[in-house]
Amino acid sequence: MTLRARHWPRWLYSVALYLLSPLIWRRAWREHALTNLRRERLGLNLRMPGGRPTVWLHCASVGEVQAARSLIDALLTHYPHHRLLITTMTATGAERVHALIEARRQAGEPERMEHRFVPLDFPGAARRFVTRLAPSLAIFFETELWPNLLAACRRRGVPVAVVNGRLSPRAFRGYRRLRPLLETALACVDWLAAKSRDDAERFRALGMAPTRLEVVGSLKYDLTPEASAIEASKRLCTRLGSRPVWVAGSTHPGEDEVLLEAHARLRLTFPEALLILVPRHPQRFEAVAALCHERGMALARRSLEEWPDTRTAVYLGDTMGELLTLYGAADLAFVGGSLVPVGGHNLLEPAAMGVPVLTGPELANFADVAATLREGNALVEVTDSTALAEALATLFIDETERHRLADAALAVVAANRGALARTLEGLARLLPGK
Repeated sequence: MTLRARHWPRWLYSVALYLLSPLIWRRAWREHALTNLRRERLGLNLRMPGGRPTVWLHCASVGEVQAARSLIDALLTHYPHHRLLITTMTATGAERVHALIEARRQAGEPERMEHRFVPLDFPGAARRFVTRLAPSLAIFFETELWPNLLAACRRRGVPVAVVNGRLSPRAFRGYRRLRPLLETALACVDWLAAKSRDDAERFRALGMAPTRLEVVGSLKYDLTPEASAIEASKRLCTRLGSRPVWVAGSTHPGEDEVLLEAHARLRLTFPEALLILVPRHPQRFEAVAALCHERGMALARRSLEEWPDTRTAVYLGDTMGELLTLYGAADLAFVGGSLVPVGGHNLLEPAAMGVPVLTGPELANFADVAATLREGNALVEVTDSTALAEALATLFIDETERHRLADAALAVVAANRGALARTLEGLARLLPGK
């Protein structure tokens, strides 16, 4: 591909961004109430402490930050002389990063982590951000392929890696319509670590050079729950007592209604059953609380430090950063985004906490993980509220099967670890550590 052919798709993309800039800025204006955060989105407010070179890791939102936890810890270990800057697109992702920073501070760890919002992908903003940051290495998590940011890294000679790279069939169909633009962006990537052969093939079909593409597995299997989360789960489980408890995590609009209906059916058999309901997005906490009241479900809210008594039907997990703790406190876990066409969420989070995993049929984003759990006979799949209620009731009755599912899920996680080590080996070729 000639130099001119490489540039015209990105030029058209940038023109489209400028034409849509009023809509883009309206959304950014609403999300960031503070002026300095709006300036960050233009690459204008990037003051970093001096004295250390920087490794830059970009994660889109809270789910990606959580999935990158093992990588974040490993980067801080393998690059002790570097500062780690983590950027996010969303405010919820930022909150999760700040929670990680605070946890390290309380543990007495050196303050080597920073958070900033990623700039909007306008050419000037991307150029200013990369120029001012001057990272030693840029790492993009999963499918965060921003053409102007990638081009700015290439222009500055910054090595670029995409790790835990994934492309669902639905995302691939959308990207394929923009293949010239994606080929231009991927030409700026020095190494792409795909999580599966299918993902690697999709990236290759979009123009990623096979010589810079490697299948390393999913970093999600390298999730190791923190001791603090495990202890918090044990304390919560003790306080909840012997009543049947199930958790529905990362739920979406249209899904909460189905889950509450299943819970009402379950309580006909198990009147003391408690549902820990954890919406995916914090802006929905109030709406989900109102929905519970509308359904006549006695509600306790974690954010208000309310405690569920024997009459409480739903315990609303309306806090951030506690999903693993809440998963670990339950007898069974349903992973949301799977009864509505979202594509599912991380099935391995409850599995890593030793909790049996239930899911709906919409699993496009985690098809490979679902297949692995299925092969290990460690996944219960349902299609609607009736099937979910029946599966929950059956498992609450059959303690032996609950334990078997929990052990099988843990075994799947343990058997598929190793992507982190392979990812660090690939990154070391771009920036030697230690």
